[in-house]
Amino acid sequence: MPNILVADDSPTMRRMVIASLQSLPNVHFEEASSGLEAIERLALAPVHLIVLDLNMPDIHGLEVLHFTRRHEVFRSIPVIVLTTKGDEASRAEALSAGAAIYITKPFEPHLLAQYARDLLETA
Repeated sequence: MPNILVADDSPTMRRMVIASLQSLPNVHFEEASSGLEAIERLALAPVHLIVLDLNMPDIHGLEVLHFTRRHEVFRSIPVIVLTTKGDEASRAEALSAGAAIYITKPFEPHLLAQYARDLLETA
């Protein structure tokens, strides 16, 4: 059963992301409210997809992304960055750091679900 980690400091946004991905078959969700908690969750259980906000307390989402790419055990986990940062520099930085998809908020739930489905099928 695929395990999706939703890392966002907003409980409302985490609920919206999970609601958007409920249509995916047989998935389980882990939640993290900070970058540090996201890294801790990665160590506790296998994760097959990460939906990651950039603006989070303690450890920035970009640092979480760098962490996953530096460690062999996490390197192949696809990451969807879901953020309010719509500038091209942030997009380019996240994609070059290893994000598979970069989406700005507000987002289209059906598109997020389609991206997640595609990434889980190819992972």
